[in-house]
Amino acid sequence: MYRYDEFDQEFVHQRVAQFRGQVERRVAGELTEDQFRPLRLMNGVYLQLHAYMLRIAIPYGTLNPPQMRMLGHIARKYDRGYGHFTTRQNLQFNWPALKDIPDILEDLASVEMHAIQTSGNCIRNVTADHFAGAAKDEVADPRPYAEILRQWSSLHPEFIFLPRKFKIAITGAAHDRAATQVHDIGLHLKRGPEGNIGFAVYVGGGLGRTPFIGHKLRDFLPEEDLLSYCEAVLRVYNQFGRRDNKFKARIKILVHEAGEEEIRRQVEEEWERIRHGALALPEDEILRIRDYFTMPDLPVKSANSERLATARKSDAALDGWVSQNIEPHRNDGYSIVTVSLKPIGGTPGDATADQMDLIADLAERYSQSEVRVSHEQNLIFPHVAEDDLPELFAVLQKNGLGTANAGLVTDIIACPGLDYCALANARSIPVAQRISERLADSERQKDIGDLKIKISGCINACGHHHVGHIGILGVEKKGEEFYQLTLGGSGDETPSIGEIVGPGFSYDGVVDAVETVVDTYLKHRQGPEETFLAAYRRLGKEPFKEALYGAA
Repeated sequence: MYRYDEFDQEFVHQRVAQFRGQVERRVAGELTEDQFRPLRLMNGVYLQLHAYMLRIAIPYGTLNPPQMRMLGHIARKYDRGYGHFTTRQNLQFNWPALKDIPDILEDLASVEMHAIQTSGNCIRNVTADHFAGAAKDEVADPRPYAEILRQWSSLHPEFIFLPRKFKIAITGAAHDRAATQVHDIGLHLKRGPEGNIGFAVYVGGGLGRTPFIGHKLRDFLPEEDLLSYCEAVLRVYNQFGRRDNKFKARIKILVHEAGEEEIRRQVEEEWERIRHGALALPEDEILRIRDYFTMPDLPVKSANSERLATARKSDAALDGWVSQNIEPHRNDGYSIVTVSLKPIGGTPGDATADQMDLIADLAERYSQSEVRVSHEQNLIFPHVAEDDLPELFAVLQKNGLGTANAGLVTDIIACPGLDYCALANARSIPVAQRISERLADSERQKDIGDLKIKISGCINACGHHHVGHIGILGVEKKGEEFYQLTLGGSGDETPSIGEIVGPGFSYDGVVDAVETVVDTYLKHRQGPEETFLAAYRRLGKEPFKEALYGAA
């Protein structure tokens, strides 16, 4: 894991001191809310429906135990005892008092954390595959490159005031777990014919009001050109992105209106101009950063733990959890563990202060002191010995963290919605809770299989509903909440934007509608091995539309 150098530490502390003075002026009435707004946004502070919200950066979703304990401390001391993990691998506190936020930021700085560039029209927190460095299907660990991008983009003087926010995601595995193709820049790490590392570069993806899948501008960009090519993309966007209309200001609109070939031409021209300068990445710098992310010194283990196999035979709950929440590790005898933050009837992505403390303790004991945040709002232990899985599960289960639903229909992504957000039109959290309760039966969930439900409370799509196998968008009509269903979306390496199937459903009717979609899939699938997404792509929307609305 990367560690701050002296410059990093001093800079963050200076930023905290600066913001403390700004908060004092706001509290004293020397700054109006309009004057204070750009200052707070540069420090990750939003004004929500009921209170200020603080969004904390977790670069590429990686935490160590002291950092996780600090998040628990902040939740307990300054908030209401919990925090919310987001689809950007960040964490939000929804109830801090403005006067306390400088103290929170000072506490964060003590464990090498901050809230800089988690808001505003800048390059946001760089996200990555949450299984990075451990996944069996990984070509190479993407985190060193995410860290290089973080250092390059932090307070980049040209890109602090972009036309709109800008998001970068990177993955290093064959299976895209970082939704790279629905980001402003998506990077898919790969090896060239001679074994050298490079990137497929996608530009102009994004969700929100006008969702687009990114365009591949480069099939293979050598690793030494990573910064210069990204800078070229940003320069083109900064020059030609619209600033007259915030709804058309994202790079996806620029790419859509200018066309892929024209954008590629502009980027390539700018890249040729700058690629041989200071932005070329020297090999020794790549190696220096990569050294921070070396695999922990894991004791050699044999595959297929007899201890685990015996425990699974006598404990059905453990067996179900291992079947669903455990992924293969690149080292024999180890596993990647998903800790679900989606208990049946719970708020997706929420964790209490006590649970954060427990996660920190368990990471030290079982996972080489590493924790990851997934963009699916769960937590990950990346390096757990198979022999330790029974003990780990027993502790998780005792503390409400043992739900065996990773990737299943109750592992729902949901934005905070109208319960918190000033932009939302409808509630998201209660809908997610009701769906999980309706479909809670574990055997039914296993029968349904891989099915991703994603819910957004407004068109901004913080819940990624466009790329849900079943997407739910909350809208407001004449003062009432309605929910529009989209089907067939996907954010993986074969991405697609979900199709609207028809008119929206009321708050009271949306759960029935989701169940109807699920039952229609079960009726028409070609055996249990055909997933919902595969069935939808084969069938199209008509069988689902007929089941929801009746024959035309």
